[in-house]
Amino acid sequence: MIKRLIVVLLVALLVMGAGLLWYARTPLPLKSLPVEFTLKPGSSLTAVAEQLRQQGVIESSWRFRLLARMLGDAARIKAGHYILGRATTPFELLRKLTQGEVSLREIVFIEGWTFQQMRDALNAHPALRHDTANMSETQILTALNIPEAHAEGLFFPAKYYVDPGNSDISILRRAYETMQLHLAKEWAARQPGLPYENPYQALTMASIVEKETGMASERPLIAAVFINRLRNGMRLQTDPSVIYGLGDAFDGNLHKRDLLADTPYNTYTRAGLPPTPIAMPGLDSIHAALNPVPSQALYFVAKGNGSHVFSDNLEEHNRAVMRYQKNGN
Repeated sequence: MIKRLIVVLLVALLVMGAGLLWYARTPLPLKSLPVEFTLKPGSSLTAVAEQLRQQGVIESSWRFRLLARMLGDAARIKAGHYILGRATTPFELLRKLTQGEVSLREIVFIEGWTFQQMRDALNAHPALRHDTANMSETQILTALNIPEAHAEGLFFPAKYYVDPGNSDISILRRAYETMQLHLAKEWAARQPGLPYENPYQALTMASIVEKETGMASERPLIAAVFINRLRNGMRLQTDPSVIYGLGDAFDGNLHKRDLLADTPYNTYTRAGLPPTPIAMPGLDSIHAALNPVPSQALYFVAKGNGSHVFSDNLEEHNRAVMRYQKNGN
């Protein structure tokens, strides 16, 4: 009798094992691909299986739980947002969940963007939690423990990966910390004798360089012009800072009256650097501001093809203006 029970038990175990093996290797009956689903943090195996069932990933929660326990994966499943882009077996699904192969979306901050443009991108991102949506700039800086009074230029333009449900505060913190790391490294390796009192002033100069040209090859020379003007006591006379100071009053065209209207950012009416950066500078612009090329140039004028003509004196500059601007070329 006992032997018969043992045989029946062994047969049952073999049948169950074969059924579980078949289940583990059979593709899940997904209705369509790709399939996106989210597992909540702190979920037990039972809760995970139920979340998968409710989101259409699996049909049988008890089979999934049994397989996870048999493989020793019950406590190794990681929370997050996942995507299945192809037919997947329960065994492959468990491997994905235990290895934490979450789907990381991204947000991109562009070189030359203002802080407001950065906020607009954060607010429009569907995967983020928008904790800063109703916060003022000052409140955001306080939440991030940033000592500066203005947020402009403090965040590094780059691609950042987003785990859905993350707070936009976490993205801002990463962008700020990334900028601090790059700025500290570049400041430590800067040329001697530059007319900056601190890294923040170098960041301000880098933002001007960023807005003055889109050509990476010209940035060290653009920086040299502005540094030469600072050293000679000349006003920077850079249009992007004037435009920034006009704010919403800028109508898309810079008028003579705009150049005469005094604001803290009007570098035609005020000497020295503007009080804050005017945009997010990229690494090339930061490097250029701290490592300008040797040059005596004091002026530059756009040629109309994205590049500039540089001049050491006003007479040369006026000739370049006549050639490339006043003649309409």
